[in-house]
Amino acid sequence: MLERTGAQSPFYTADHEAFRDVMRRFVGREVEPYAHEWDEAGEFPRELYRKASEIGLLGLGFPEEYGGVAADQFMKIVASQELARAGAGGVSSSLMSHTIGSPPIARAARPEVKARVLPQVLSGEKISALAITEPSGGSDVANLRTKARRDGDYYVVSGEKTFITSGMRADYLTVAVRTGGEGPGGVSLLLIEGDTLGLSRTKLKKMGWWASDTATLHFDECRVPIENLIGEEGQGFKIIMHNFNSERMGMAASCTAYARVCVEEAIAYAKERKTFGKPIAQHQVIRHKIVDMAQKVAASQAMLEMLAWRLGQGESPVAEICMMKNQATQTMAFCASEAVQIFGGAGFMRGVKVERIYREVKVNAIGGGTEEIMKDLASRQMGL
Repeated sequence: MLERTGAQSPFYTADHEAFRDVMRRFVGREVEPYAHEWDEAGEFPRELYRKASEIGLLGLGFPEEYGGVAADQFMKIVASQELARAGAGGVSSSLMSHTIGSPPIARAARPEVKARVLPQVLSGEKISALAITEPSGGSDVANLRTKARRDGDYYVVSGEKTFITSGMRADYLTVAVRTGGEGPGGVSLLLIEGDTLGLSRTKLKKMGWWASDTATLHFDECRVPIENLIGEEGQGFKIIMHNFNSERMGMAASCTAYARVCVEEAIAYAKERKTFGKPIAQHQVIRHKIVDMAQKVAASQAMLEMLAWRLGQGESPVAEICMMKNQATQTMAFCASEAVQIFGGAGFMRGVKVERIYREVKVNAIGGGTEEIMKDLASRQMGL
């Protein structure tokens, strides 16, 4: 029932299903066997970026002239959800950090910057990351404090960013800075290269996503060429807000898939684990738990696919995207908790998917905008 998300959906074409097969083989061969090992090590090999590029994963939705691959919303859902089958959010988040770091470059950077940076990122040679969040505030982008003052042909950047995915290894950082006065009108975006003098990084230890390197970035009078400005000065806030919609859809797709993994793992375990002389799947309480989990996954997947279709029609349903992110993260939280409960003591042991997914629930409910912020944004869009 839960094996292939596109099997009962009218939204997926033969091309989507062919890519799903490619992704499933890639994840089964290159990610899933090593997920626990990489989690314990706190990183995964950089070589995985190149391998991901070879199957077209890194280029999805980026301009073909830079090595990208044409892709609609449903192709992106396939990619996110097949990656999630490994139950390794840390791998997925860093491997795909360019999907939030590089779209502003593709959309608004100077042609020569695009031509220099994007082919390197999409080929897996270089790593791209987005740096918005600061120690003084998370999603409060309009009030960020990292400053960039103009000095001839350079911007001089000082400040800090934190909780940055791929922050330790990123070769290119898309950084939100304040070039003007207070409020959103004073925010700009700069491309800062990883070897820039004055840039230092501190690795952060986390509850989950262990295989993803996460860092605090320190900018101490970093000199950044003015040609690295992304878009117009003072227009960074609008670019960032546009980026958030895509990020939240991607997170919703992944969270729904992680929840599905929990259902599948729980079903498999319930069929083999015996108590009181019979498999626990034959106990009504377990069957009911699994049905509740499957019901929530199906509802979340349906909402996700309908929103993807609306985006493809040119709509911008911001309120619904915010609600979708909450729906998906709540579904993930419920299914992860129930799966660990069904596994019992085995679910508390490191090395099983449901334990890893359970650890990663909160980062999804926080990243890209907390549940509370999503509700506030949605209510404003509804005119409340």
